[in-house]
Amino acid sequence: MSEEETAPLLSAGMKGKGSHERTSSSESTPLLSSTTDTPRYDGEADDHDGDIAVSNEPNPPAVPADSHSTKKSRRWPSFIAMGILAIVVVAIIVIAFIVPEAVQEYAQQAAVIEPTNLALESITTDGVRVRVQANFHLDGSKVDNDHVRRVGKATTWVAYQLQSDETKIDVRLPDYDNLLLGSAIVPPLVLNLRDGEVTQFDFVTDITPGAVEGIRIIANEWLEGRLQKLRLDGMADVGLKSGIFPLGTHTISESLVFEANKIPAMPKYNITRFNVEDGPMNGTMLVDVSLTAFNEYPIKLDIPVLGFDILVPGCANSDSSILVAEAVTDTVHVLPRSDVEAEVKGVIRELPESLTRVCPDSSSSPLDVLLEQFMHGEPATLLVRGTRNPDSDTPKWIGEILRSVSVPVPFPGRNLDGLLKKFSLTDTHFTLPDPDDSESNPKVSGTILVTAGLPSEMNFDISVTNVRAKADVLYKSRKMGELNVREWQHANSTRVEAHGNEEAVLMIQSQIVDAPLNITDGGVFGEVIRALLFGSQPVRLHVDALVDIQVQTTLGNLTLKEVPAEGEIPVKPLGKGTIGSIEPKVGSLTILDTTTDSITLEALVNITNPTPYTAHIPYANIHVLNNGSVLGSVTVQNLDIARGPNSNLLATAKWNPPMGGAHARKVGRNLISQYLSGWNTNITVKAHRDSIPGQRIMCEALSHFNMTFAAPKLNLPGDTPEERSRFIRDATFHFFSSTATFTLVSPLQYNTLYLDFVNATALYNHTHPVGQIVYDLPFSAPPGKSQTPRLPVTWSLDSVGYDAVKKAIGGELKLDAYADVDLRLGNWKESVWYEGKGIGASIQL
Repeated sequence: MSEEETAPLLSAGMKGKGSHERTSSSESTPLLSSTTDTPRYDGEADDHDGDIAVSNEPNPPAVPADSHSTKKSRRWPSFIAMGILAIVVVAIIVIAFIVPEAVQEYAQQAAVIEPTNLALESITTDGVRVRVQANFHLDGSKVDNDHVRRVGKATTWVAYQLQSDETKIDVRLPDYDNLLLGSAIVPPLVLNLRDGEVTQFDFVTDITPGAVEGIRIIANEWLEGRLQKLRLDGMADVGLKSGIFPLGTHTISESLVFEANKIPAMPKYNITRFNVEDGPMNGTMLVDVSLTAFNEYPIKLDIPVLGFDILVPGCANSDSSILVAEAVTDTVHVLPRSDVEAEVKGVIRELPESLTRVCPDSSSSPLDVLLEQFMHGEPATLLVRGTRNPDSDTPKWIGEILRSVSVPVPFPGRNLDGLLKKFSLTDTHFTLPDPDDSESNPKVSGTILVTAGLPSEMNFDISVTNVRAKADVLYKSRKMGELNVREWQHANSTRVEAHGNEEAVLMIQSQIVDAPLNITDGGVFGEVIRALLFGSQPVRLHVDALVDIQVQTTLGNLTLKEVPAEGEIPVKPLGKGTIGSIEPKVGSLTILDTTTDSITLEALVNITNPTPYTAHIPYANIHVLNNGSVLGSVTVQNLDIARGPNSNLLATAKWNPPMGGAHARKVGRNLISQYLSGWNTNITVKAHRDSIPGQRIMCEALSHFNMTFAAPKLNLPGDTPEERSRFIRDATFHFFSSTATFTLVSPLQYNTLYLDFVNATALYNHTHPVGQIVYDLPFSAPPGKSQTPRLPVTWSLDSVGYDAVKKAIGGELKLDAYADVDLRLGNWKESVWYEGKGIGASIQL
């Protein structure tokens, strides 16, 4: 590659040893750069990027202190404009003299052009009129070769000045079929050629863009990152004279090559205001955006009102972009080295079907992708293109250029963490797993109330219609389980406008039904149960969720996927005395099966649910204990528990002390005896590893807890408050025949209980024996009230109790009784003891 091709256009061939000491005036960065002084609409700020150098240039002579840009690399827009000037200036010097090679080298190394201002005077129908202000001088100290420096200085001292005629310069793209990039008309110029003498340029030139196709190709390759280098060829026919001596017209050309890393990047900007509201027509929204950037160039211009189409990328790169909005800018005033503000108004019309249609081999639409990036704080890519229907005042050439290029613009996302602020779960209903489904989990139903904060930018009507979510449930920062609402749940919402320092919120209510709750950590679940059973403070469950939300807006129905949400659900503990207030009562008993050691029975039970929760239990089995020994089990199926009193709940129980070991037999015998005697007995229920089939983790956690409450009272026929649960209601003693009969009450409605052996003693005043009954013939106790046969009595003749009986003949006497009894129910047999106090005994002759 020749020296002429790679030399920068502003000061060609700079190979001097000072070329790396500093960079020159700034012309290589984007027109609009970021600024730390301008706040963004999301509250953040960007740093000013460093300048992008076009080339390494030698030390120019000192410049006025107010031109701070001399410490920065030359900048891109004025680089092109000054390049046009450089072609003419260097060519004038080179062509004018008899020793062209030496003078050419001198001119290339010594020429210094310093732009001071570039201002857009006006936009014409076929281009722009630009005012260029710059300083030019020759600096011989930059020339390495002594001979070239001496010859150049001598020649330029003699000539002193050169003058050019009005010149037209064409800039072409040699690597793109020599397409014309643009043309400029440079007026006559006069140059001072003596070393160090400064020529000040101040002229107006007309710049006309060339083929739109060339601009489009370069822009697209640059935007797509495929532009490795850019070669520009400048050509002009220059007429020259020195003083009164004409030097003829000469054709000159100059090449300039930009490497990829020297080409400026997309300008950065801050969004200082972003507002969306419903439009005046149905199906439209209005967008109001304010952009701010920093212009670091010595450039002044007014950008006229321009119209743009806003597009979203399609499913694939090969798909057409999708038009979503139309925008128009106000006039933008650009001042040198100052903040630039741009006001943009846009309108979004009804969303096209291609935007919301799910892409092939995907579960997301282009709109889903856009919203997902935005909601996760990632820049969402929009495409900006000149509108196909520009304003009538927009010059045709500007519209053609803008329409030919689609510029990808990163739209800063907004992290929506914390958008959903408050959670509450009311009317909670739990459903235990289905035993016939090995993959079944507990399910939760209830009413979810959510408070969602609305960003200040959202000033349009929005209504939530459906929600679904997948959430992690944590307790004290440790994951307890996962709640998965797979199906869409109907929802409704109410907007509460902002007031004071509080932002607007959306109150969302949804009824979830049978949302699976998968317990993943039994230890954490156990801590939650312990806190609910024995704690006094609300249990705060933390929820981290990704929520899919279907919303209705004036543009149509939209689906927001995986909106991050977190919050706490406070759960009230059961409180002291809650378990005791369950108060189980057995209404009726039916014997289903018996063995020598066990009884399987079915009972209708009445309980009180003191919690605010309801539940459905497809199947559960729990152990029944007393004094730490397992005595049997209780099974329930398809059981619905409502709040408050619950009547006639069907339960199946199995009395089977052998499952708890030899000691359990004795514990069970004593428990039956105490219960029949009317003592205040307690039983304990406790889950085990197989209480809920397929839920080992949950059951393992539950097995560490038990509930102890009073044994359920039996509703016996003819019960009165005074006689409740007394199995022996009264007795009749026949004095002369020495016999006695008893009225028994059986709790069984359909089965007969047999007494195979009785050894009983009656006591007066708790301690004095009256008599003894020993009877070894079986007799029955059918359902309800029944009378025993006459049982023989052996009187205690020397006892105070016997005297009391004699004195009570014809009346009644309160007696106590103690008995050992062998019971038989079907195949089951057990020896129990019985103690009864205050039994009303009628004494007859």
